Amino acid sequence: MAKNYLVSVLSDKEKAEEAYNALQSANLPAEQIALLGNGHMSADEFGLIEPNHAAKANITRLLFLLVPFGFAAGYFFNWLTNIQIGPTSLAISHIIGGLLGAGAGITGAMIVGTLVGWTAGSGDALSYRNSLNAGKYLIVVKGPEQSVDQTAKILHSFDPENIQGYSLAG
Repeated sequence: MAKNYLVSVLSDKEKAEEAYNALQSANLPAEQIALLGNGHMSADEFGLIEPNHAAKANITRLLFLLVPFGFAAGYFFNWLTNIQIGPTSLAISHIIGGLLGAGAGITGAMIVGTLVGWTAGSGDALSYRNSLNAGKYLIVVKGPEQSVDQTAKILHSFDPENIQGYSLAG
């Protein structure tokens, strides 16, 4: 069964509270409606994805792939080219080459994981967090499709800055 969400961004507290009360007056269950903003529920209380959490998850996932690959690539590059690193034996130079490759893998995982987490990993959550940080308010409604459609009609009358519907499988 799909989960349907409607997120609306309203510019001020008065308009947001009026819209919230209108939704309650339309007999929508209180557990389906959330008002986020100053003096109300926070983004963290609601469970809005934090972009840094998405970035950390991406970094962890990439580390498992890129560190072993980097080590192998560094080792084999050094083995193929026979570059001697410092006054050591050739076998130790190969291992040092592998460690340098693993270090490059760590660096790549951190850079790519962070950038992807900040941009794509959190979906629209970052723009909604920015709206909250700018002093705006969010009304989030979750429920069956007909309930979300009814909510959209009500919220449009309050001239929201943005209104977006989501449907998630599961």
